[in-house]
Amino acid sequence: MGRMKDEIHTERLTLRRPAPADQDAMIEIHTDPATSRYIPTGPENPAEAERQFESWLTHWTEHGFGYWAITLTDSGKTIGFGGLRHNEFDGEHYLNLAYRIRPSAWGNGYAPEMAAAAVEWAVREMPDLEVRVVTDVDNTPAVRVAERAGFVEYKQGPYRDGQPCRFMRLPTA
Repeated sequence: MGRMKDEIHTERLTLRRPAPADQDAMIEIHTDPATSRYIPTGPENPAEAERQFESWLTHWTEHGFGYWAITLTDSGKTIGFGGLRHNEFDGEHYLNLAYRIRPSAWGNGYAPEMAAAAVEWAVREMPDLEVRVVTDVDNTPAVRVAERAGFVEYKQGPYRDGQPCRFMRLPTA
């Protein structure tokens, strides 16, 4: 339980464990001002992005799941990164659902497709661990993606860096 397959396929996407060869694409996406619009510190510099990427690989090694490289199945093109990883905030442990998609791929429904696959996996494989989304209060596109995946807002407030955020989770049965 809790071990993710190295690849999950949706209708149009292949969600796969990132490999060292994905680092350049990740750095390109995470240093893009457009993908960092709602990140209070702005785009990462390449060294920060590289450290972040290494932390993703470590998370996969330690936990058997983590953020995926999001690729188009028909072309193999990497359009972003996202998925689930362990997080803790205010003394609560949960799975954080997050993603960044290349601007050229925005508006095609890829983020909701990835989010739905992540939620399906988490509910099946880690049912005792809540899945949450934490996003900037003004990040309307991310809120819409979360809502399409079934999330509801349960509070607003400051996150780690003081950034005002919406905290969303799946409703309890």
